[in-house]
Amino acid sequence: MRKYKKSIWLPVALFIYVTAMAVYFIPRNTEISDMEKCLTVGFSYVIIALLWLVLRKKEKAQERRERDLGNNK
Repeated sequence: MRKYKKSIWLPVALFIYVTAMAVYFIPRNTEISDMEKCLTVGFSYVIIALLWLVLRKKEKAQERRERDLGNNK
């Protein structure tokens, strides 16, 4: 079984969750305006994209450290 990187599965899971919650709850919510609904979902997607970038950068740095340690031995 293939092990997926955290920078892939976590943002994908959050993306699916946010999308499902938006599809389910946004049409039922009449207390806030359409603009607020769009901004909330859009801001959630931006946070997920930033999480993906940070996790990807962290994994690349870890791979670089492991490669450098392997070359020093």
